[in-house]
Amino acid sequence: MQQINYTIDSQRKLTDEVYEICLAGDTSAITTPGQFVNLRLEGFYLRRPLAVCDKVEGHLVLIYKTIGRGTDALARMNPGEKLDLLVGLGNGYDVNACGDHPLLIGGGVGGPSLYWLATELLAMGKDVTVILGFTTKDLIFYEDEFRRTGAKVLITTDDGTAGTKGIVCDALPEAGDYDYIYACGPVPMLHDIYDSTTCGGEYSFAGRMGCGFGACRGCSVQTKNGVKRICKEGPVLLREEILW
Repeated sequence: MQQINYTIDSQRKLTDEVYEICLAGDTSAITTPGQFVNLRLEGFYLRRPLAVCDKVEGHLVLIYKTIGRGTDALARMNPGEKLDLLVGLGNGYDVNACGDHPLLIGGGVGGPSLYWLATELLAMGKDVTVILGFTTKDLIFYEDEFRRTGAKVLITTDDGTAGTKGIVCDALPEAGDYDYIYACGPVPMLHDIYDSTTCGGEYSFAGRMGCGFGACRGCSVQTKNGVKRICKEGPVLLREEILW
């Protein structure tokens, strides 16, 4: 873990409530897709954990949804302003665990945490399929970005206004052959994926966090392998260790 000041390069609005923020700074501590950062905002006591969407040397991309005063304040920040981040947090995904046909499944703002993973797997020569689930067509974001990676992309919407009507599991028949699953999204979605599939995989859980680096143990959960802290031993858990 490192504490680093970043400079805002840009912000753009993806939907009414979802934003992409690009930051410039030292990214050397961020080593694995699926890790997160903990962001400090002036005037707020607790930091905000945000999954890493993408990173290249010296630049970091985060996606967030405005769901409270803190993220509303973040959305009002401008290029050139500074942000204090704790970086290199969490265990991330194991890119070497899958076979040749990994399936990536993201729900809502859980989808962007799979973007960097998709690019890494494609660079390794994997045949990558991505399912992105949304409530309705107007809330879809990052579809084009995922398609530009070269991955096969499937979209689901609850109301059927785009892609397959239904939840992400309703698109599983269209995904073809897959031998491993990487998933990130709401817990009910992860549970549905678990119940609807049999292959191995890694599931990323969002937990309420205090410190974000394992000291307070406020995000601890029980697993088949004992108690784990979502911020430290997670947020990614193996399918075979999850206790529902």
